[in-house]
Amino acid sequence: MTDIKFAAIGINHAHIYGRWNASSAGGQFVAFHAVEDDLAATFSEKFPEARRVADAKEILEDASIAVITTAAIPADRAAISLAAMRHGKDVLSDKPGMTTFAQLEEIKQVQKETGRIYGVLYSEHFEVKAAVEAGNLVAQGAIGKVINTIGMGPHSLRLNNRPEWFFTRNRYGGILTDIASHQFEQFLFFSGAMDAEVVSASVANRAHPDKPGLQDVGDVHLKAEGTSGYIRVDWFTPEGLPTRGDGRLTILGTEGYIELRKYIDIAGRPGTDHLFIVNKDGPRHIDCSTTDLPFGRQFLDDVRNRTETAMPQERCFNAMKLALTAQQLAERGTEWAQ
Repeated sequence: MTDIKFAAIGINHAHIYGRWNASSAGGQFVAFHAVEDDLAATFSEKFPEARRVADAKEILEDASIAVITTAAIPADRAAISLAAMRHGKDVLSDKPGMTTFAQLEEIKQVQKETGRIYGVLYSEHFEVKAAVEAGNLVAQGAIGKVINTIGMGPHSLRLNNRPEWFFTRNRYGGILTDIASHQFEQFLFFSGAMDAEVVSASVANRAHPDKPGLQDVGDVHLKAEGTSGYIRVDWFTPEGLPTRGDGRLTILGTEGYIELRKYIDIAGRPGTDHLFIVNKDGPRHIDCSTTDLPFGRQFLDDVRNRTETAMPQERCFNAMKLALTAQQLAERGTEWAQ
């Protein structure tokens, strides 16, 4: 399996365009299925090497395709992933991988039964060079033992560019299930924990009464053995910020701390992937623009070798379990409670 063939089913979220660098890592993008003609036309222009197929079954039943990736509407991703695993294919889903506990449990069961790899691409970690470099520094002991993280995931709403499903609670899964899943995975990764406890959680619609299904802000406190954390996600990026959000992560260790400004340094440094570290050597800024992103290469190696080098399967599942747990806790007593 030198060149692993992969295909996409569902391209509703723009994250599908990342494709986890699979082509450069040895993957071959051969086909995609999308019911939306407008999305398909744009996608085909970007990836002319992938043929559009009218029926997803054609992809699922093609024995030469080893991996299915999906960025369908969040509520539909679990069904696509289940079908793929039952057809003997490994899966890499956009986040969130699912929107309900029932979907999570079925995916876990089918993954165990089939032995397939089920991955969720938590892109704010695996596709952000500053986050990868922070992981390298923590592994080297640059800030000692990690004892606290603060993850911020502000996003730009851009109302005119969002489809209706984006504002429908049962379609996108809630703000903590959706965009905060990134932060849950990062908390587990940087704390070195495989699981954690949600201590408190809240969600609200503070400024969009015309979109009652939208949750425009949410936050969470959580803890693991030896580590605590705080997460805040929101849709309040100011119009004047020239990026889709100002993603930040602060990692506190016993011997120093790291702060990431993932997409912009508002103090004026150009570009993305800014890392600031303070430890016994003093404060310094690190430009992470040349940091290697190994996830795509590692994932394809896992497909070839049946290993878990890109991300442990348990951490993949538990990040989503935490997101769903926080979402459920936050919605108690609100209009979104099921």
